[in-house]
Amino acid sequence: MNKILTAMLTTAALSLSVSANAANKDYVLNTASTGGTYHPVGTAISTLSKVKLLPKKKFSLTAVNSAGSGANVQALGAGTADFAILQGLYGSYAATGTGPVTAKQENMRSVTMLWQNVEQFIVPNDMAKTGTMADMLSLKGKSVGLGKQNSGTLGSNKVLLAGLGIDIEKDYKLMHAGYGPTADALANGQVAGVGIPSGPPTGAITKLMAANKGKFTMLNVTDEQAAKMDGGRSLWTKRVIKAGTYPGQDKDVTTIAQPNFLAVNARVDEEHVYLLTKSIYENLGFLQAIHKATKAMNTDAAMAGLPVPLHPGAARYYKEIGLTVPDRLMAK
Repeated sequence: MNKILTAMLTTAALSLSVSANAANKDYVLNTASTGGTYHPVGTAISTLSKVKLLPKKKFSLTAVNSAGSGANVQALGAGTADFAILQGLYGSYAATGTGPVTAKQENMRSVTMLWQNVEQFIVPNDMAKTGTMADMLSLKGKSVGLGKQNSGTLGSNKVLLAGLGIDIEKDYKLMHAGYGPTADALANGQVAGVGIPSGPPTGAITKLMAANKGKFTMLNVTDEQAAKMDGGRSLWTKRVIKAGTYPGQDKDVTTIAQPNFLAVNARVDEEHVYLLTKSIYENLGFLQAIHKATKAMNTDAAMAGLPVPLHPGAARYYKEIGLTVPDRLMAK
């Protein structure tokens, strides 16, 4: 009898454990390639949710690497991702059904601005004749690494370089890869230049510069070049990468940056989005300890430049802490 009772209790305990686990909600958070900033920041947010929200609130996020913003817009639309990190440019495309996004994404909402996506163009020293984006013009006909196919990296690089008169598909031989392999290809001489937009310091660039000190130059963007690259969108603004950000970088680099933001499918539970937003801003030290890009985050900048309306859960949190939510960010 004792053996039978023990077996019954064990079976019951296992059943309850399975039921409890089944009650936990696990949301998919799409990021980008592992060598950039999206994935480690996404992993930090995921880890935060598992530590702070899963035990008592019974939900969490799992970070999944992807091809980047273009693929993430598709995944949100298809419902294969619940959350995603996106470039501001791709959020704008999704909101308007323009560029590579052929139809408005009515189900996309914002949670928070995360950090600026800093444009980082790098060439070998012998290709850096001016030290500015003019040097990218001299790479016509050469192999260049500008991002994975269907990635936000490739899409934004295409827009930026078009402003300088470069058609990346006609003027370059494109190598499609994530940040790590792209940086490796530059180090090995397989490509003559790269464009790696991210939040400095970017892991792939740090590795490149540390292993090849004095061999590569990160290009500056002049005011005239910045205006052409932005193309009147008022999306990109000046950004300085301070000397010492990367190994061997002894001078400031003046470039441009656009915002990145955390997007969410409108169908995600309002209470869950509220709790996630609250948890992020009450635990910024946790995120900042994992990746320096999140040091740019604060509630004052949480709604800056968001291209799509806020999810009601996020809006509730911002109102709760005394922020005014602009009408344009209120979901209709």
